Amino acid sequence: MKYQIGRPGRIIVARFEDHEDVLGNLVSIAKNENIRAGVFYLVGGMREGRIVVGPETDELPPKPVWKALGESHEVTGLGTIFWQKDEPRIHFHGAFGKKDMVKVGCLRENSETFLVLEAVIIEMEGITAIRELDPVSGMVLLKL
Repeated sequence: MKYQIGRPGRIIVARFEDHEDVLGNLVSIAKNENIRAGVFYLVGGMREGRIVVGPETDELPPKPVWKALGESHEVTGLGTIFWQKDEPRIHFHGAFGKKDMVKVGCLRENSETFLVLEAVIIEMEGITAIRELDPVSGMVLLKL
């Protein structure tokens, strides 16, 4: 195990409007505000999104299992912001619900707000973690 100790910095509250790109907006805020390390919460609605719901098997490199939202869903979850080279990388796991069906997974593609989505971002100061390509898993992982 490796870890770093930091402290909370700025807190940003954002409202994403209907049809806006969720992941794209988070990246824009991280760039505009130079948030090098952060944690965020999302709550609201999404109409589109592709999530990974786990690997097919427990072998490396993992082959992801994809699910599409394809219609409006309620969403809540937690994510992190760390940079890979010159770009912020978003890692978000959430619960996505519609009627009596709930999907839980990692949002990776085609994220689009339904009506409104709220984000609360907490900057972490004193953390120097980055994201880096891991050759064994083929994934971009946190490096301390």
